[in-house]
Amino acid sequence: MRIVTLLMAAGCITSVLSTPAPALDLARAFAHCTGRYSALMEHQWLIRDPASRDTEQRRKRFADLIEAVVAPGQGAALMAMRIEAKMAQAALLFARDFSQDQALRHAAARASEAEIAACEMLLLQG
Repeated sequence: MRIVTLLMAAGCITSVLSTPAPALDLARAFAHCTGRYSALMEHQWLIRDPASRDTEQRRKRFADLIEAVVAPGQGAALMAMRIEAKMAQAALLFARDFSQDQALRHAAARASEAEIAACEMLLLQG
């Protein structure tokens, strides 16, 4: 069992190392943002925020960007990054809107806004 795990890890490392660094960095950033926007969109649906339509479009733009830069064999790793980012953003949004701790609410709001702002800077506004 350990050998299989080691071989799988070696395969992943080899795959990552064979991907050009700039493309991999872009793919990671796009996966991160796709996940963050997915969580924001779902949260907006939950609270019936009409901004969810714009958020859905941004999420789709990032998903399209991933497709444009993903290297063969990187799909699963990028999907894992998307899911991790989505879970992190969802936790921030939940804390921001539902925590009883006021300091936590403010910290979560700042962190959530900073993450989305970083993603916004990646989109070309036209």
